[in-house]
Amino acid sequence: MGDVRVWIIEDDRDWLRGLVAYLNKEPDLQVVWTASEAEVVRQALRDGKQLDQPADVILMDIMLDGRPEGILLAEETAAATGARVIMLTSMEEKELIFRSFQAGAIDYQIKSDFERLPDAVRSAFRSQSPINAAVAERMREEFRRLKQLEREFEVKKVGDLITPSELQLLDLIDQGYTQPQIADKLVVSIRTVKNHVNHVLKKLNLSGSREAATKVKEMGLFHKKNDEDSTK
Repeated sequence: MGDVRVWIIEDDRDWLRGLVAYLNKEPDLQVVWTASEAEVVRQALRDGKQLDQPADVILMDIMLDGRPEGILLAEETAAATGARVIMLTSMEEKELIFRSFQAGAIDYQIKSDFERLPDAVRSAFRSQSPINAAVAERMREEFRRLKQLEREFEVKKVGDLITPSELQLLDLIDQGYTQPQIADKLVVSIRTVKNHVNHVLKKLNLSGSREAATKVKEMGLFHKKNDEDSTK
């Protein structure tokens, strides 16, 4: 493997100098450019000045000038250069780290564990960076949250489509009543029941009344209806 070209974006200049010296001791790593301010990086990307010394891997401090500017910068540099971004942080702040992964970073490293950085850079270069367990759990939490929001949206959409009388009809179907029995119970004609059933099936884009009743039941809409009835 040839030299892995590294950019370092870090606002602690003393730590930056030490990190440059540390990484450059590795025979296969070469720090080709550094910056301490986000705007310097953005200007360089706009001007294209760094294309002569492109990065394979970028070490990006999450906190620049006292704010998490590195998160936005990670997305911008990854898009502009195609380099793989490793976030550097002084503390394991899960929310900021998760946002960094959303922005396109592929790894993060705690600064106090700087001895691990050479191997982290090599892994990033080979696209073999493992997802940290804490970040993976945060991602799972976010997927669960999005799944719940999706379900709540679907329940609300169906709840808004179905009228109270149609919900009552589906409830009776779920309880096993036949259409003639439903007509007798509701004191309507069998034709009216059939029309209501067909109307509901069109709304839900389903082909069978039992399927429709099951879907509504699984969404908890019968339970919601019963709760509302008990408060009247």
